[in-house]
Amino acid sequence: MPVLQVVVDMTFGAGGHTKAILRAVHDVTVVALDRDPLAYRLAQQLAEEHPGRVYPLLGRFSELSSLLTGLGFGPGSVSAALVDAGCSSMQMDSAQRGFALSKDGPLDMRMDGERFPRMPSAADVLNALDQQALASLLRAYGEERHAGKIASAIAQARHIYPIQRTQQLASIVAGAMPPCALYARRDRLQRPSHVATKTFQALRVFVNDELNELHAALQAAQLHLRPSGGRLCVLTFHSLEDRLVKRFLRGEDLAAPPRMSSRQRARRALRARQEEEQDEDEDEEEDDEDGGVGSAGWVSLRRKVLTPSREELEENPRGRSAKLRAAIRR
Repeated sequence: MPVLQVVVDMTFGAGGHTKAILRAVHDVTVVALDRDPLAYRLAQQLAEEHPGRVYPLLGRFSELSSLLTGLGFGPGSVSAALVDAGCSSMQMDSAQRGFALSKDGPLDMRMDGERFPRMPSAADVLNALDQQALASLLRAYGEERHAGKIASAIAQARHIYPIQRTQQLASIVAGAMPPCALYARRDRLQRPSHVATKTFQALRVFVNDELNELHAALQAAQLHLRPSGGRLCVLTFHSLEDRLVKRFLRGEDLAAPPRMSSRQRARRALRARQEEEQDEDEDEEEDDEDGGVGSAGWVSLRRKVLTPSREELEENPRGRSAKLRAAIRR
């Protein structure tokens, strides 16, 4: 295809990023990927409004390379790629999708359950895993300090009735917490944060295999971006995602344990002795070390990670935990 610039929007969602790219750059073709069939249908509608400029793709990050090749975009043919990790506001706002603990609905949480109806839902996971496996899941994917207590409460509750609803789970988690923890957690806007937030995060990440999919997105970007100038932008919304992106851009072996600074190790030890503390960004101290060139061939565009301004947070509170990292291929 004779185009000057090709940008891959790896998480089309409701189309906000793709529309902004189309407005900003006249001679651009946007490949719009999403694993959610609803988002794919929205991308198809946008493609009809911009003939020849938008190419919708339905698939996961791990399917992107083959999908791009099918469109004729082989290795080194993409100008820029944008990865927006996590779930979209469109998914969070639908009670029937089961992502939001503030809206009562079925505990689904599958981003592409319409494509894969046999894929286990969050309710399937909660009612099938044993207590020890549940606790490990909550620690690994939610970084939940009360994982053992929550897993025990879930195991006891499901002996009485299956756990099928979002607010049912939220109540079980709240009941498992010590009284001091119910009001201790706050988000970055200093608003009270529900004690089940990390439990919901852990289930969502596990159900959708989000960390492995994010790694696949980064690998696809590295393969298809142009050498010496291809640009990668990644938006993350919790520390597990951000650590993975940061290590990838440094060229670290993602199969190896992450390295920690002495300050991080000291803080980890301190947290282990405390009952509860405010949620905080565990990786901020290392951001000063992120500038320059990684061994994987990336040059960071900014020395420090970019976070939302106060004005942006007032306009969009859901962006309070967002982090943007951008790099150029050498």
